[in-house]
Amino acid sequence: MSGSGFSVGAHGARSKALAVLRVRGWATAAALLPAAAAVVLLAGAATGPMRGAGWDTARWITGACAVAVLLAAAAVAAVIARAAPALTPTVELAPGAAPDLHRLVEDLADRLDVPAPSALALTPDCDSWLEDRSHPSHRRTGARRSGEGPVLVIGSPFLWWMRVAELRAVLAPVVAGAGPAADPDIAAARRFVRALDAAVADAAGPAGRRGIAGPLGALAGRVAALLLRACRTDAAEMERWVATASSERAKGVDYGLRVVAQEQVGLAYAGWDRLLTRVALPAWRIGRWPSRLDAGVVAALTELSRRDRLADGFASRLGERPACDLLEEPGAVDEAVSLLAARLFHGGRSGPPWAPVAWEAYPEQVVDRTWRVQAARIHGVLDELGVPTATGPGGPTLARVMEHLSREPCAAGDGLAAALTARAAREEAAGGPGPGGTGEQRPPAPGEEAAASAAEEVSALWGGDTTPLVPLQPPRTGRELLADHVVAMVCCTAIDTVGATPGMDWLDGPVLLVDGERCADLLPPVLSLVEEGDATPLRVWLRSLGVRPEKPVRLV
Repeated sequence: MSGSGFSVGAHGARSKALAVLRVRGWATAAALLPAAAAVVLLAGAATGPMRGAGWDTARWITGACAVAVLLAAAAVAAVIARAAPALTPTVELAPGAAPDLHRLVEDLADRLDVPAPSALALTPDCDSWLEDRSHPSHRRTGARRSGEGPVLVIGSPFLWWMRVAELRAVLAPVVAGAGPAADPDIAAARRFVRALDAAVADAAGPAGRRGIAGPLGALAGRVAALLLRACRTDAAEMERWVATASSERAKGVDYGLRVVAQEQVGLAYAGWDRLLTRVALPAWRIGRWPSRLDAGVVAALTELSRRDRLADGFASRLGERPACDLLEEPGAVDEAVSLLAARLFHGGRSGPPWAPVAWEAYPEQVVDRTWRVQAARIHGVLDELGVPTATGPGGPTLARVMEHLSREPCAAGDGLAAALTARAAREEAAGGPGPGGTGEQRPPAPGEEAAASAAEEVSALWGGDTTPLVPLQPPRTGRELLADHVVAMVCCTAIDTVGATPGMDWLDGPVLLVDGERCADLLPPVLSLVEEGDATPLRVWLRSLGVRPEKPVRLV
């Protein structure tokens, strides 16, 4: 296990770690320099050569400077040491919750001859890494574990999509990183860099965010930023050497399988991204969180394998044992990770609480409800703008929307888009439409207590902030929001007049089904209406299905 590649990598990482620590040494020396000068002057007075009024003045000035610099340096050092490094919100996996997974990781560490991670945790992302949680502040937040070693954070989609052998192969170089992490010089250099980074982040945030006085925090932030710039290059080189050393050491464990498993990492990332942005996000916007996101990624990737010839054959692996079998209660863990994903990627809620939704209920509880809410919103805005009801039976109709957008394409579209954006922002600030809209009380579902615990940890880390930590998409423009609402109005009309049904596509999210077939050609005619004021393509589309836009639709 100590081949030449690993030795070279370890030596390179250690040399760069020493370069980082030299920056810390220079900073300490600079802080002690005035005190050293004062000691020299005092010694000179005691031995005789440096006596007289001029020397006395120099001693007083130098001594005062030394005291001031030492006090300032001690205060800055205390602030930097107190600044808590960023902590990744995760769902913890105790040994009792995943004994087989713990045994797999411990076996890997034993084969690689490195210390085993002190704990395991899951994150709703397609990545895995070792995270140091030994800072004293992490003990206060409950994140510190019994061991002093790093925590192995595993991307949850890997457990559901990958097979056991593939997961072991992918985790091997990550676990191998525990070897360099245990080196005293590398560990000290990492702690120093993390502390500087945390101090800079604290200084950039709201004043006194962590109880640090404004001027002192700002001074510490400037000093930390200066030191961080001085050691940034060496720190980056150190991490590259650590990665090289870890990769070389892991070559002795499942190396051939790792090449194949890396293809699954890319596929998992693609499917996970589509599932979050196309399927989960519409549910999150109305306060519902799909409670089986990780199970859903298997369905999404299986569908991607069916559609994409490059991914063809990947689904054939599904007959092998999935890595989620290493968990005692995969369903409960999936719920906890799914709620954590909602808080991370979409944020909190200031109104009604989150409520879970099962995949089989998604079309009715998310797709249909979203369309009805949007249809009600666009007609509410038209009422505010004083737009008359279209000719025909009373009630909200698609014809009213089409006539308004066709009348003065530019002005009507811009005005309606701006009003919709403002109304949607007001509703979101007020908490938005609640889950189910009835405010009913229900008992917690299985696994929801673990999910709530994960959500509380995220809330504590954010200080009660409801904004997403990792936004999935930039805010939608007014025209995009208008197009979404027109599509919703069309879908509601089709459902109420020709018996169409709401559906869900694993890769594209909400879809309209007519006679069980997906309508994939709706967006182009809607964009013609929204962007050009031309309703003809949409009217042709509606006639082809027998949809009558003058018929009133049911709102929420």
